[in-house]
Amino acid sequence: MNPRRKLINWANIATKLATLAAVGFAIHIAIDWAMAQISKLESDQAALAMFSMMIIALIAYAILMATPFVPGIELGISLLVLRGAEIAPFIYLSTVSGLLLAYFVGRYMPLIWFSNFLSELGLRRAADLIENLAQRGPDAQESELHARVPNWLRPFITKWRYLTLAALLNIPGNVVLGGGGGIMLASGLSRRFSIPFTALTVALAVAPVPLSVWLLGVEILN
Repeated sequence: MNPRRKLINWANIATKLATLAAVGFAIHIAIDWAMAQISKLESDQAALAMFSMMIIALIAYAILMATPFVPGIELGISLLVLRGAEIAPFIYLSTVSGLLLAYFVGRYMPLIWFSNFLSELGLRRAADLIENLAQRGPDAQESELHARVPNWLRPFITKWRYLTLAALLNIPGNVVLGGGGGIMLASGLSRRFSIPFTALTVALAVAPVPLSVWLLGVEILN
């Protein structure tokens, strides 16, 4: 690939990531603006407006959590600080819902679609690999993937894959790996993660922070 084409591809990737980041920032701004407007209302109107705003924010949060390379957890923490322990169960449910949404998108997305998406980003080697896997059966796909990873890494993506998934969802800075949404999208695309065990893994992996806030109060975030 010539340097000019590489530059264009990287510019496209940067534009997409910047757009996603801008969406997240816009939601933060919208929440601040809505809070300022709500503070001017009468008590009954304010309560209804606050409830409506929180529902919208939770839906937006779930969608952000499902979006690759978006640190949606920051919005979740903002909501916890905003409303305290009372909203922790709802943040938990929204987090689980968003991550599972990304998983199901990956699980039921035709691999050739994902290959075309990678190709548009200029990631030709990855696109060719996915296209090759799309033409094979499940056993052949697993053999191909095993052949491409180091020996020391294989147990983490086979025998211990659910523990690995839980760890990846909780490690700081996982946005460089695609964030929670990207990690769950990849797990779905791999077709190696069953629905029941994946749902259980996600439910347990994301519980510590919301549960701690719910039981001990928002001060624990400090």
